[in-house]
Amino acid sequence: MDGEPSELQLKSFKESNAKINIWEGAVRSGKTYISLWRFITELKEGPPGDYALITRTYDTFKRNILKMLEEMIGIRDVGWRSGHRECHVFGKTIHIIGADDERAESKIRGPTFSGAYVDEVSIIPESVFRMLISRCAMRGAKIFGTTNPDSPYHWLKKDFLDGNPDVKSWQFKLDDNPELAEDDKEYLKRQYNGLWYQRFIEGKWVQAEGSVYEFFTEERCVINAPPSYTSSYIVGVDYGTTNPCAFVLIGHDSNRFPNFWVESEYYFDSRIAQRQKTDTEYADDLQKFLEGHPIEAIYLDPSAVSFRMELQKRGVAKLYEANNEVLDGIHFMRNLLWNGTLKVCRGCTNVIKELQSYVWDAKSALTGIDKPKKVNDHALDAIRYALYTHLFGKDGQRLTAQDIDRMEMEARGGGGPTLPRFFQDSDLRVH
Repeated sequence: MDGEPSELQLKSFKESNAKINIWEGAVRSGKTYISLWRFITELKEGPPGDYALITRTYDTFKRNILKMLEEMIGIRDVGWRSGHRECHVFGKTIHIIGADDERAESKIRGPTFSGAYVDEVSIIPESVFRMLISRCAMRGAKIFGTTNPDSPYHWLKKDFLDGNPDVKSWQFKLDDNPELAEDDKEYLKRQYNGLWYQRFIEGKWVQAEGSVYEFFTEERCVINAPPSYTSSYIVGVDYGTTNPCAFVLIGHDSNRFPNFWVESEYYFDSRIAQRQKTDTEYADDLQKFLEGHPIEAIYLDPSAVSFRMELQKRGVAKLYEANNEVLDGIHFMRNLLWNGTLKVCRGCTNVIKELQSYVWDAKSALTGIDKPKKVNDHALDAIRYALYTHLFGKDGQRLTAQDIDRMEMEARGGGGPTLPRFFQDSDLRVH
């Protein structure tokens, strides 16, 4: 960071002396930068012993947090060795822990930590965070973490941010990042809409409710015919036996606008037809659906094991298991539809119907879980499989939409093994 920190950054740095300290709010608002500096200060001045750094995945740490640490205090001073899930700063060992599901709780069940940093607290399992608290119960141990807002019924909001005497928190907005130019702020605002705008731009803990694609209109999102400049096609498959089975053919050209369009669809509902189709019949239908099109990739429903095997026996190439990250995928699709990058051809009647009727599950929202109702979603799942997996990689090293936001980061600071001048001042030291 070249300039002075914001007033809120300095305030949070000075006041973050509670057992649990959470920086919450908008993307790129400066919270990650200042919270990491606070953690670095703790490593330098805090109690002896081992520390923990928890992110959703190990790859997230390497892509995001490690790079920031190296820029802040210098590569040599981080003490990182590739292949080792720990690093060393100011003589302290930091254990790097991925927590993408409940099984991660067992990784921290035994050791005692003198402190910890948690990247995006709201997206790690509740059991992991609660276990971390018990492992940081020694005298002087503190937990530092960041989060974007989520549901107002989320466990982090209800149990820790609202009135917990052991927690201090600070709410950040875009304007709290002194390094972010006005045109960058306006660009970010254009990338979000609806629920995600309220959470990631305004920093509000709001409930997911109503239509998932509330902005969708045929005038805005539907075109009468596919563009004539197709360079290649990708295909999404949502496999179903008792449920409908859907294929979507998506045209693509990265040099023209729109870049993607749903050109045609296949939709078979066994309940309406009053009979089920076999894998052989579906394979016949898919091969016919693909005829005459230069196919770059086919993304299959991860649960469609038998159908995948049937296609492989036939020698169908370029098959990939789809990434089924529902919320990240929906967020990504919304952005494409919102900014006009993705269009739907008028002949895709089932896709259009589903876009008009896809809604959030109100009962799940009351438990702090965001998810859409599992109805009227088969063609939309096929589109999500294809677009999200294709654009975020097929090799297992996928980035999520939140990863992309974090890679932009709040503001990267740099240089040298010691703290910046404004953190070295005696009146700013944390006691």
